[in-house]
Amino acid sequence: MNEELTFEEEMMRLEEIVNTLEKGNLMLEESFNLFKEGVEISKRLEKRLSEVEGKITLLINENEEIDFKEEEKDV
Repeated sequence: MNEELTFEEEMMRLEEIVNTLEKGNLMLEESFNLFKEGVEISKRLEKRLSEVEGKITLLINENEEIDFKEEEKDV
């Protein structure tokens, strides 16, 4: 189920968890379960960000190679 959520949806869920935990009116077990869910969401979000960052770096590097080759042709 979690893999089907968008990045933004998972961020919203994480914000909900943080807000709920900050209120401090939960039983210990409920707080722990929410905290655990939040950590899991955070890990997934971090993984997604790393993957996108890698793709962006790859695109930038590919674009720099293309630009460099075009500059060589102009000389």
